[in-house]
Amino acid sequence: MNAVNSDQARQRAEKLFKKEERAREGREAMTEYRAEARATREKTARLKALRLDREAQAVELQSIIAI
Repeated sequence: MNAVNSDQARQRAEKLFKKEERAREGREAMTEYRAEARATREKTARLKALRLDREAQAVELQSIIAI
């Protein structure tokens, strides 16, 4: 009887461990997802600023050439 209780306790402990491990991995994945999303937003903003600057320079150059 004692071996059965010991096996059940071990199985419960393993199940709890796996549940906690999945939760931890989920938190890590979410942290990574958020970091990648932030990096993408920052890169997009930087590229947009460069594009707008390039377009403004082109408009300025066109106005100089038109004179």
